[in-house]
Amino acid sequence: MERLDKRLSQAGYGRREARELIRQGRVRVDGAPATRPEEKYLPGAAVTVDGAPLAEGFVYLMLHKPPDLVSSTEDPRERTVLELLPPELRRRGLFPVGRLDKDATGLLLLTDDGELAHRLLSPRRHVDKTYYIEVDGTLDEADVAAFAGSMTLRDGARCLPAVLKPTGPDRGFVTLREGKYHQVKRMCAARGKPIRRLVRVVFGPLELDPALSPGEWRALTRAETDALRAAGAGEP
Repeated sequence: MERLDKRLSQAGYGRREARELIRQGRVRVDGAPATRPEEKYLPGAAVTVDGAPLAEGFVYLMLHKPPDLVSSTEDPRERTVLELLPPELRRRGLFPVGRLDKDATGLLLLTDDGELAHRLLSPRRHVDKTYYIEVDGTLDEADVAAFAGSMTLRDGARCLPAVLKPTGPDRGFVTLREGKYHQVKRMCAARGKPIRRLVRVVFGPLELDPALSPGEWRALTRAETDALRAAGAGEP
C-alpha cells in the first residue's frame, strides 16, 4: 500500500502541492475523489489529476513546437520548449529527442527515457524524419535526383540518400535517414533554393497530430510508445 501524497510526489508534484490538490478535490483514485493525503492505496490504483492520468514511469510527450523557442532544456538567453510544460512535468527532467531550429516548427518528442532517446538518435538506426518545406525558387527533377544521391554539402559533408517529393513549385516533403546539423536547410541551400519554412511532420513512427496547435502537447498513446520502442529496439 502507498500513501497518495507520496505517489503524487514521486510523479513530480511537491509534497505540499500534492496535499493541496487532494484537499481541493482535483485528485481521483479509481474514479472516486480522494479526500486525505495520507490515504493508502494499492500500487495498481488508477490516479488522475484534473482528469489526466498521473505521469508515472517514463514520460513520452508529443509537442507541436512553435517558432522562436529553442530545443534545449535550458538557455541563458532564449526561451526553451520546456517552458510550454506545467511545473510538475518540467521537474521530471524531460528533454527534447533531437532538435528543431529556433525558427522551425512541428513534431518534437520530449521524454525522460535517456536510453530510448539514445537509440532513436543513433546514426546506425536510420530513424526517418520527414519535413514539410517551402523554398525560394522552384523545385525540379534535378533537385529530386540530387537529394536521392549522396549529396555533398558546401563544407564537404556527405549526406546519405534522401527523398524529396515536390508538391508544388516551391514546396514539398523531405525525408532524411540521418540528422546532420541544419541538414535540410543546408541541402536546399546547396541547390540554390534556401528554406523559407520548415515543419517536421514525422519522427520515426510518430506523425504530428493535426489536433495540436503550435505550442500544444499531449502524452503519447500506448500504441505510439510501443512503436517508438520498436523503432529503437537494439542496435543493427
